[in-house]
Amino acid sequence: MALVRCAIYTRKSSEKGLEQAFNSLHAQPEACAAYVQSQKAEGWLLLPDHYDDGGLSGGTLERPAMQRLLTDVDAGRIDQIIVYKIDRLTRSLADFARIVDRLDAAGASFVSVTQSFNTATSMGRLTLNMLLSFAQFEREGEGHRPNAERIRDKIAASKRKGLWMGGNVPFGYDADGRTLKINAAEAKVVRQLYDLYQAEGSLIALRERAADLGLRTRTRTAPDGKVSGGGPFGRAHLHHILTNPVYAGRIRHRSVIHDGQHPAIIAPGDWQAVQELLKAGASRPRGRAPAVFTSPLAGKLFDETGDRLTPSHSRKNGHRLRYYLSNRLLNDKSGSHPEAWRLPAPELETGITGRLRAWLSAPGQASHLLVTPRTGEMQAIGGKIDSLIAELDGPHAAALLRALVAEVRISPGRMVITVAADPLADRLDMAPERLNPPQLQIEAPFRIRRRGVETKVVLGDRPAEVDKVLIRNLMKARDWFAALSRGESYAEIADREGIWKQRIQQLLPLAFLAPEIVQQIAEGRQPLGLTTEALINSDLPIDWAAQRALIARL
Repeated sequence: MALVRCAIYTRKSSEKGLEQAFNSLHAQPEACAAYVQSQKAEGWLLLPDHYDDGGLSGGTLERPAMQRLLTDVDAGRIDQIIVYKIDRLTRSLADFARIVDRLDAAGASFVSVTQSFNTATSMGRLTLNMLLSFAQFEREGEGHRPNAERIRDKIAASKRKGLWMGGNVPFGYDADGRTLKINAAEAKVVRQLYDLYQAEGSLIALRERAADLGLRTRTRTAPDGKVSGGGPFGRAHLHHILTNPVYAGRIRHRSVIHDGQHPAIIAPGDWQAVQELLKAGASRPRGRAPAVFTSPLAGKLFDETGDRLTPSHSRKNGHRLRYYLSNRLLNDKSGSHPEAWRLPAPELETGITGRLRAWLSAPGQASHLLVTPRTGEMQAIGGKIDSLIAELDGPHAAALLRALVAEVRISPGRMVITVAADPLADRLDMAPERLNPPQLQIEAPFRIRRRGVETKVVLGDRPAEVDKVLIRNLMKARDWFAALSRGESYAEIADREGIWKQRIQQLLPLAFLAPEIVQQIAEGRQPLGLTTEALINSDLPIDWAAQRALIARL
């Protein structure tokens, strides 16, 4: 296979935009290099030399890179010239004829990656002449007006690089060349809007809450001095802010989203969680009252495998039941993940709120939180902490929970809550760097109790909780054992109790529980997994030491 040495030639007529980090002289070689790569099996090899003419007309061959290119062709160093379009080589029919003569003399040729024709045929030569005629007409009659297709290609290539290509600067950012930088004051409002939507679950409710809090749009002053903006956020504007991937550090081009070069205001996981909530809200039937959909921990929960827990819901007897599910349960419906989590959302949120409240209420917490406490400020900080605790019991507790929790990681028996430094510092009216990072980690025992289809979440040291069902079954088992000792049969006891004989046989082993285990059950100190059904299904041994070992594993 013969080796075909390829050189890319690029040209940009205008000097406008050449100073940009990514311009047309970058967009053209990307397409050309991709074309050469596609012909690798044919022996095509891209040469490392660059031939770029920026800000030069295609009406003449007196271009530095063009002259260097033709010299290399004459010297036999190039077999194939690759251009984005023919008019990048020249816009003159006469000049093109000269280029073709030199290529033929050197045994070289050229390829346009966006225009396909064969110059070996008369139809191909006619097509080529027509293209060059139009290129010359555009140069002479249209004053180098940029081609709309080239502009679209450049924009697409630039956005693939993550560059911001102009237009209205998104609320929360300021323009910074071909990227964006965060506007601190506006970014704070954007974060509030995302937190409020997570708490309210409705764009209408979000609009009302934002208006109540005095949140306003950006104020703009036109060149003629006319001032616009500065009013309350409208529903459409809020929807645009909530769905714009720019806030997650990304750039959208039509239906494709690329990683941007600008900093994110909203964590990508939080942004994705909001998109899921918006989809859930949009799927509600029209004409019905919207269901309350509050998932303040969306995007913040992770299990021991690193899998994110996603908000979900079901309906039972007309009621909406909310859950947080491991993502692998949503992506794989086969049921092959018994270790995955499906946690009741209200109980989990209540438990984490309780841990936050206990953490804030800990003695000396004001001094523990600060790296270098200052004389005389502890009382003021203590007062702000008391206000936070009161707000966790108020009507907007969900929004505060959303703001204060940065991340929650759960694993069997353990939960770690990371408190968000910036929102906490903002509430305490101090710089975030004054907070002591190790103090922002809250560890708590984490257990769940399943009873049938019901799941109960227990965080922290569990208070005594008497299982009345288990105690009643213990008493029945002892009564039935006494009756059997008096000579009654299983059938007679079943008739008297109005139950199946098999149920008596199932519960009877409970009459032989070790005394200390019975004492724990009576006081509500039994392990979470110690239920009637767990004992029935565990093949309960008669030996008390074996019983204690078995129950320790529940």
